[in-house]
Amino acid sequence: MKKILTPLLFFILLISVLTACGAKNNEAAKVLGLDISNGEEISNYNTHGGFHGDGTTCIAYRFDDDTILEEIRISSEWSEFPLDDTVQALVYGLSDGTTQIGPFLNDNKGHPIVPEIQNGYYLLIDRQNEAGTDILDRFSFNFTLGLYDTDTNILYFCELDT
Repeated sequence: MKKILTPLLFFILLISVLTACGAKNNEAAKVLGLDISNGEEISNYNTHGGFHGDGTTCIAYRFDDDTILEEIRISSEWSEFPLDDTVQALVYGLSDGTTQIGPFLNDNKGHPIVPEIQNGYYLLIDRQNEAGTDILDRFSFNFTLGLYDTDTNILYFCELDT
């Protein structure tokens, strides 16, 4: 009986993991409004799963061609670099010489998760419904951010929930 249960439990666990990865890819495609099916997932940082679902997720997808770039360019939702101050603070931090804001998308040591991008596009989706409040003036964050690096053909799908 044990010889049957062990492989069966492994198979169930494997299916669960693959389903969860596929669900996150589908979520990224839906939220960002892009067809990412041709992208190869090259990294996945995820600390979600806390008591209230708080955490940070950042998944990177590499593309072999410019198909995704063409989708981004024709979308009215995406903005071309340079980043605005809000996105700069969220991703890499913003400093005026005396004060530092962010980065909020960081690893457990405070370092930005997303490598420095010189050329690209971004999409910020504020999932926290506080009309009239600047995202950086809040006590908590709930946002999704898409960043596309046109030099490396890498798309970053990031979420922060605090």
